[in-house]
Amino acid sequence: MGKIGAPPVNKRKPEAEVDRLLLDRWSPRAFDPTPIPEKVVKSLFEAARWSPSCFNEQPWLFMYAVTPEDRALYLDLLVDQNKVWAANAPLLAFLFAHKRFAHNNRENFWNRFDCGAAWMSFSIQARLHGLYTHGMAGFHKERVCAALGVPEGDYEPVCAIAAGRYGDRDALPEKVKENESPNGRKPLARVALEGKYRTF
Repeated sequence: MGKIGAPPVNKRKPEAEVDRLLLDRWSPRAFDPTPIPEKVVKSLFEAARWSPSCFNEQPWLFMYAVTPEDRALYLDLLVDQNKVWAANAPLLAFLFAHKRFAHNNRENFWNRFDCGAAWMSFSIQARLHGLYTHGMAGFHKERVCAALGVPEGDYEPVCAIAAGRYGDRDALPEKVKENESPNGRKPLARVALEGKYRTF
């Protein structure tokens, strides 16, 4: 078991009424390596399974690792900057998007959008269990399909994922530790416009 630390103080302030659970979802790098119970792991993917998708296509595919052998394989697919901290996460995963619709074999232009919905469901369910998640773009996209045996002609990698309880912030490299806190957001007026578009 690793050292479990207290997450940094969350200073996020919403501009409208919103459930606290959404504000408490952020992407830390300090993870406690204590294994996540199997039933909890399954509940994360079950939450993702019920996400909405175009034509109910459900284009997402999660591949995950919990054993030391599989985790070593998954970790090797991350860029060095992410390996440094993701090595402590008890659950590593990759999210893939199926490229085509099953009913007509046409290209699914919305597959990544739908995978984003599945990822958010996964992340919110994790918070309900007291866990944190961190999605990563920093992985070797050209290697991941072959390494995990995923048909490259059918799927494209979307992101890597680390999940677990919050760990020891002080164990992070100094450069990584600097950004270890919930970040802010653009003003609501910049991301939700009524009527026609206007410049700021």
